[in-house]
Amino acid sequence: MDLKENKYGKKIIIAGGGTGGHIFPAVAIANALKGLDSSLEILFVGAKGKMEMEKIPQAGYTIKGLDIAGFNRSSILKNVTLPFKIVRSFYQVKNIFKDFMPVAVIGVGGYSTYPVLKYAQKQGIPTFIHESNSFAGKSNILLGKHATKIFVASEGMGKFFPADKIIITGNPVRKIITESTVTREEGIQFFGLNENKKTILAIGGSLGAQSINEVIMAHTMDLATLDVQLIWQTGKNHAQRYINHGKLYPNNIWVGEFIQDVDKAFAAADVVISRAGAMSVAELSVAKKPVVFVPYPHAAEDHQTVNAQQLVDKNAAEMIPDDEASIKLFGTVTDLLMDEQRCKTLSENIGKLAVTNANEIIAKEILKTIE
Repeated sequence: MDLKENKYGKKIIIAGGGTGGHIFPAVAIANALKGLDSSLEILFVGAKGKMEMEKIPQAGYTIKGLDIAGFNRSSILKNVTLPFKIVRSFYQVKNIFKDFMPVAVIGVGGYSTYPVLKYAQKQGIPTFIHESNSFAGKSNILLGKHATKIFVASEGMGKFFPADKIIITGNPVRKIITESTVTREEGIQFFGLNENKKTILAIGGSLGAQSINEVIMAHTMDLATLDVQLIWQTGKNHAQRYINHGKLYPNNIWVGEFIQDVDKAFAAADVVISRAGAMSVAELSVAKKPVVFVPYPHAAEDHQTVNAQQLVDKNAAEMIPDDEASIKLFGTVTDLLMDEQRCKTLSENIGKLAVTNANEIIAKEILKTIE
């Protein structure tokens, strides 16, 4: 099939979202596809009410929302309408395909991935999966059986997917990070802080990390005492509480729910506190930042701890378990901040693990497969 002559036109759907760990690689793949063929039309499909409905348009792409949600483990009653939402989402997907007529579909994980790729597979349309984590999600495992190609970040994914469909690419990192030329001074100035002070960047994720946020809340006075400053991305959960607290210290704390200009935040940071999701690891490796990981303890198969431990074993990061964060995190971070040689070692070692062209590898493989 020649993509340039396909009767459906040069159109690709990218489905998924829910968190930055799904959204940012999706945008990176879309940008790489457009970079290879500017005439491509790309449509995103996400879940209504999720962050992709805001972030994808900000990246310059159109997105359609589905009425779909996942299983709610905290409230069984809220799952009563779930079967109806799933059925409705398939009707919505059918209409989207009828109007857009894609030549290929890419799934990056999140609620919308399953109905979109499942429908595409029934229609015989090539489907591609990007699995960023070392432990594959259930939907991706089911979809992988009939996918055209499956892009993964690391080895050992044959236990989840057909081995002959797997391509190891690494994780796509946003161009704003891979091509950043922002200096430390420019980053510090952007956040209105002091160039002469050591700077901590806390990024618990797009939804937030309670253990990290609570440690920061408990030690804001200590930051001033140590003459240290902070860039604090609170995430969505309980954001206003943390923002109100952080704004009590305008001289040495910048606080906000989400950092759009992450390149400037990375440039400004001397040390980073972060969860250990696959995309966080990939981005921090490219940014070459000394980092203390606090893995999310409820990730499937505890894969965030696995992610972080792999870097710790390479002397490329430090790690504090989530249940020890309240006791150990602040001391570990500030000790690291004051140890320039240790920071240099971690920076050099994590930088050796960086993959900067995964998005291009994926985009080329998709276009090659459907030509």
